[in-house]
Amino acid sequence: MNFLEERIVKDGVVKEGNVLKVDSFLNHQIDISLFDEIGREFKDRFAGRPINKILTIEASGIGIAAVAATHFGVPVVFAKKAKSINLEGEMYVAEVESFTHKTKNQVIVSKKFLSGNDRVLIIDDFLANGCALQGLIQIVQAAGAVVEGIGIAIEKGFQPGGQIIRNLGYKLESLAIVDAMDPVTGEITFR
Repeated sequence: MNFLEERIVKDGVVKEGNVLKVDSFLNHQIDISLFDEIGREFKDRFAGRPINKILTIEASGIGIAAVAATHFGVPVVFAKKAKSINLEGEMYVAEVESFTHKTKNQVIVSKKFLSGNDRVLIIDDFLANGCALQGLIQIVQAAGAVVEGIGIAIEKGFQPGGQIIRNLGYKLESLAIVDAMDPVTGEITFR
């Protein structure tokens, strides 16, 4: 069992509806030392790849991506879920569906922050059905950039997202893959 799996067993809570609550350390309250370990692990797993930018989606992916970026020495760009008055110029746009929120959103990245010169590592906290990742991949492709890899903290292996993304040919590294969860006993089975 790796460091993230151990933390999930210790502090994660399994809920009905295939929900794994990790808000005490990953996506509400943040354990920065854990994020530092996650960032170092992503750096090791994508060593040798010519990554010059990290892309994520707001909001929960930002913290992990930002700490990981310190290990890569590259900037982070995050796709916004809503257009604001601060966004100006041309945008890349993709539609994504959120498993957690059961909503569809357009995600937006300014064209000035992503170009054909970029070699991108996509990072996110969870992978369930893969909709958010597919939207981010579309944005990278629209920019003419290259997806060098995808780093996920927790993948729900019993949902189709991981297999879909791997079948598309991307190097996908998930630090913890949950194959089963029992909301009655709280038991979590890792791959």
